[in-house]
Amino acid sequence: MTALVYSEADLMRDHPHLAPHVVAGRLMHGGFHPDGSYQPPRAFVRVPALDAWTAALVERGGSPLDAHASLLRGERTPTVEQSRVLLRHGLGETFWNSLTVIGKIEARGRLLAEIEFPDLQPHIVDDISHMAIGHLGRGLLKAHGYDEGGTDGVGAHDQMWFAARDLAFGEGAYPDVDPPENIARPEAGARLMPELPPQVEGLLSLLMNLLVIEFRAEIGFADTQAILRTPDLFVDRRAEAEEAAEIIERIRTDEAIHVSSLRLYLGECASVTFRTVDGGAVSGQVLIDRFWNGLVQWATVDQPALTAAVQRELLHRRIEAHPAADVVRHEFDAAA
Repeated sequence: MTALVYSEADLMRDHPHLAPHVVAGRLMHGGFHPDGSYQPPRAFVRVPALDAWTAALVERGGSPLDAHASLLRGERTPTVEQSRVLLRHGLGETFWNSLTVIGKIEARGRLLAEIEFPDLQPHIVDDISHMAIGHLGRGLLKAHGYDEGGTDGVGAHDQMWFAARDLAFGEGAYPDVDPPENIARPEAGARLMPELPPQVEGLLSLLMNLLVIEFRAEIGFADTQAILRTPDLFVDRRAEAEEAAEIIERIRTDEAIHVSSLRLYLGECASVTFRTVDGGAVSGQVLIDRFWNGLVQWATVDQPALTAAVQRELLHRRIEAHPAADVVRHEFDAAA
């Protein structure tokens, strides 16, 4: 390993001498230091490397993408208080489904460890061998994918979410459910960076969409913990619900690495010059701003309203089937 250049083996290394992370009898990734603090997986070299790349970017006059989860603070249905209303009236299916769906979406993230992504160097004028974006295919995206979907029989975020769900509700409390179809952006599939080869645009698009997903997840994680930690809910499984909230806190600790790394990748992309398909060049800042601004409009204004409308219709149907539908509906609407 030389300064700012790392091998895949380096970036995949775990901290040594950790106590195992076991949930409900199953080995999960990461582990615990002697003081009991949780340690994310594959972070022994990866996190210091990300810090070093970030410092180098700042020294060159750049910065990680200026974006935070607060971008997505908008309309959400159900709210935390609406979820509490449903649970207090025995309508736990919605919360159960949300935990199941999150786990299944996390499992899909393992594709990051399985897909072969294009090397960006031939498409960038600057030398990126000493940058994080020069290591995307050398362990960084693979580590991210393994964090989400696991490897070698070791549970990751997907299994941690299912474990948290089963701790709170008990196994098999409600039928299994699959994630709903995504509500796609109107311009989905359109070329927004035609100056670049499609596979390079696809990688940049993936990085930006992943960051939005991580932001949305962070808000969902916080809300889920607030629900699990509500004293008058899960009264027969209060200790288990508290443990479930702690498992989600470990996931959040892992995901903080993903957020910082994605902001770094995009900041680096904005700091370099890309080669265009016609033999010219274009500022990475121009490309990132163009795509990101449209994505933020969709993710913060357009999509939340559409998603909330779909959820309201579904939840009102569930409430109508309740014996005290009028009471539940009144409390539910008041908690909006």
